[in-house]
Amino acid sequence: MTEQQNTTPDTTLAALLGRHSIGPRWMVAPGPNDAQLTQAVQAALRAPNHGRMKPWRVVTVSEAQRPALAELFEQFARDSGKSAEDVAIERERAYNGPVLVAWVARIDSGVAKVPPHEQWICVGGALSNFMNALHLMGFGAKILSGRKCQHPTLVQAFCQAGEQLVGFVCIGTPTRELEPREPDDPRPLLSAWSVR
Repeated sequence: MTEQQNTTPDTTLAALLGRHSIGPRWMVAPGPNDAQLTQAVQAALRAPNHGRMKPWRVVTVSEAQRPALAELFEQFARDSGKSAEDVAIERERAYNGPVLVAWVARIDSGVAKVPPHEQWICVGGALSNFMNALHLMGFGAKILSGRKCQHPTLVQAFCQAGEQLVGFVCIGTPTRELEPREPDDPRPLLSAWSVR
């Protein structure tokens, strides 16, 4: 690395250090177009991926499909015994964000060389890369999960046999500047190994 590179601010790293999730109420159109969404998935593919298993996939929910998703969210709310007010709120969540995708995991417990926990590391790493890429493009994003992602109706709608619905990623253009957050102290999470 040259001296000039050493003294040039690393704007990419600075952007990543300032990233945090943005709630759907602070998003407006436009969201990423198809090419940008594809680039974000390409970034997701650069996550650690032992065995090149790619134990995840992304399912887009088009604007035309939002009413159908609202029906599924309503079914979950009713099956959970929620009040009429909460059922209505749950329906509205299907319209969160200008762009909405489902993040799906497919963990194969029969691969001895790549145990489930390593596959889950890939799923999470891919999701992180996906959201970081969107952030670097200027979009805000947030993953929303919770109990509805285990509801049989939603699982059947989004998953194939053996898959799990991780959550829904809402994506859009932020309506306000990201508020700086107090940096977390990394030192408690960084240590030197020594023989005991």
